[in-house]
Parts: sequence; C-alpha cells; structure tokens
Amino acid sequence: MDRYLDFFSHLTDGVGSARDFLEIGRVAGRFPSATARVDDGSELTPISVWCSNDYLGMGQHPAVLAAATRAIAEHGSGSGGSRNIGGTNHYHVLLEAELAELHDKEDALLFSTGYSANDGSLSVIAGRIPDCLVFSDALNHASIIDGLRHSRAEKVIFRHNDVAHLAELLAAADPRRPKLIVAESVYSMNGDVAPLADIADLADEHSAMTYLDEVHAVGVYGPQGAGIAARMGVADRFTVVMGTLAKGFGATGGYLAGPAAVVRAVRMFARSFIFTTAMPPAVAAAALAAVRHLRVSEVERDRLARNAARLHALLDERGIPYLSNESHIVSVRVDDDELCKRASDLLLRRHGLYVQAINAPSVRPGEEILRIAPNAVHTEQEVDDLARALGDIWLELGLRTGRDAA
Repeated sequence: MDRYLDFFSHLTDGVGSARDFLEIGRVAGRFPSATARVDDGSELTPISVWCSNDYLGMGQHPAVLAAATRAIAEHGSGSGGSRNIGGTNHYHVLLEAELAELHDKEDALLFSTGYSANDGSLSVIAGRIPDCLVFSDALNHASIIDGLRHSRAEKVIFRHNDVAHLAELLAAADPRRPKLIVAESVYSMNGDVAPLADIADLADEHSAMTYLDEVHAVGVYGPQGAGIAARMGVADRFTVVMGTLAKGFGATGGYLAGPAAVVRAVRMFARSFIFTTAMPPAVAAAALAAVRHLRVSEVERDRLARNAARLHALLDERGIPYLSNESHIVSVRVDDDELCKRASDLLLRRHGLYVQAINAPSVRPGEEILRIAPNAVHTEQEVDDLARALGDIWLELGLRTGRDAA
C-alpha cells in the first residue's frame, strides 16, 4: 500500500502551485459581498468577490430565489431519480421548452452540469455519425475534449480562432466524409470571441455540421441573452448550441439545443444524461425564472458591459496587460506561477478582493493569469478600487507592464 501512497504523494510534484480552495459564503442580496475563512479558518473575513461566473448576479435575484423556494416547498430538495426513472419534473419540461425557444431551435435537453452536457452530447453526435471527422479549436474546454475522446471519432485541431488554418484542414479532408466543427463563442481563460460568421461560412462551403459552446455568453450577450451567435445574426447557421445555467443564469446545469432529431438521439444515447440524477426541481425552477427575466431585461447586461469596459480602460491607464478586451472576462497576464499566487494573496489579505490565480492545467505553465470577472452588481467605485489595488500590487511585485509584456 505504501508504494501506491508514495506515487500519489509525488504525482503533483513540479506541476505548479497546489490547488487550495478558499471557503467563501456569498451573502444573498449583497453579492459581490461575501465572507471567507482565511488562514486557520477560525474567523470570517469580509471580502468582495471578483472571479465569480455568476456574471449578472442572477443567483441572488429576488424572482430566482422566490422560484427556488416555491419549488422546494412544492417538491422537496431533490429530483428523486434519473430523468428516465422517476426524476422528470414539470419544471424540467418547462425549462427545456424555454431554452429551445430562446435559441430558436426545435428542442432542448437538460443535463446536471455543463461538463456532462458537452461530454454526453459530443460522444453521441461525433460518435454516432459514421466516419465523422471532427475539427476542434485548440483552446476548446476540457469537457469538449473529453466528449470527443469518448466519441472515438477522428479529430484534427485547428489553431485557436484561426479560420485560415481551419479552411486548410477542411480543404485537405476527403469531401465525402461527414464533418463536425466544434468551437466556443467566448473562451473562458482568454476572454476572446470566435469569428463565428467565418466559421459558419466554412461549414456551409464544406457541408459540415456545427457545434457551438456558448456557456460564457448565454444570458450575457445577444437579443434576449441568446448568446454571441445571436448577437452576430448567425445563430441559425449553427446546428446545435450548448449552454450552461451556471453562469449568466446564476444556477447550475447545462443544456443542448438543436434539431429535434439530434436532441432525441442525445437523449437516447448520452451516458452522462441517462445514468445520472436529474437536477433538483428547485434548480430548474430557479433557472427558468432567470432565463425568463433575462429574455425581457437588458439592465443586467448593460451594467456588466459598462463595468467590463471601465475595468479594461483603467488597466490600460496603468499599463497592466490582459489577454483580450472582447468580452467581460478580463484575464490579467502575470505569466509566472509564484507571482500570480502572490498577487492573488495580496489582493485578498490586504484589500479584501478575491481574484483567483489561474495556473496549470487550466492554462499552460508560464501563462498564468488573474482571471477577473467584473459582475453586473459591482459598482463603479468598486471597479475603481480594484484597478487601484492591482496597480499598487503590480508596482510592488515588479510585474511587467503592457509595454514590457509586448
């Protein structure tokens, strides 16, 4: 037994900082305010959260909380089973219909997590089409990578957001083979946006099916929060859309929306859907309330856009480098594991600002970032305070400015 324990003891040697988790308690009604257990965890420290994926603050919206509370009172805390065996509730059915309508697709299917949505959907879509050849962006999420692995379909990788490279790979492929192009609209670590119109053009030219992951865009962009493809006016040119309920909509879970035939096949064959417990009715009710609210309200999207633009401008003034200004995800470049962790610690302990340091394997070693997610519920003053704190720490640690980084 000791040799096995020794193996696991040394497994993480040389892979960067340990993944320590900060225990926080979000304060409903006052988020981004939260409490954290720092050091020995004996006392609660007030903090402001700057790395939450609850981008629009819907996780504390009164209508969302009321819907969840009502559903718990009606149906209890859990779903009671898988969707096939006793776990399907009317809230699941209503939410799937709402999501299909949001994306103007024939049908939609809920998964317990976004990860399982990608894994299960791609394992079926890529795996059940005979001789399918998949073209996948180099920075696609781990859940996409796993879904394609489980599909056992042949896969080629195109350079990130490089449509010229994608065009070369498509042109080199057998024109008779079925093809699937898989991309994200907003990339979670870089914060950049895919050239979706160009990808759609290539798909049309080569008769390829398309799979678009919009997890960081649904609720946040586009008419009624339908995502980046809808904002660009090309949503109808993507075969299926995958989204999450855990970010812009402030709940948890994932979904697939697309043609009824595709959704039906995924429902019948996706192991991550069939063999898992359905999301609790309260979660489905909360997500349904959030989707319905964001389909008619622009207030939250406008606030988030203003806060992200303000933070980008303030970082520019201070010469603090970041990866992209195309979205609300502000990935500040540190490019050093220890310094990134140090900057995160100083923000938390000195200023009460929680920004998680992102290291390998989420990013490549030497490309560490502070992934900042300004929220719709942050005030302008809070944005200013964060930028000022970052500027002070940047000077103290001698981190590279924009000119140095370039």
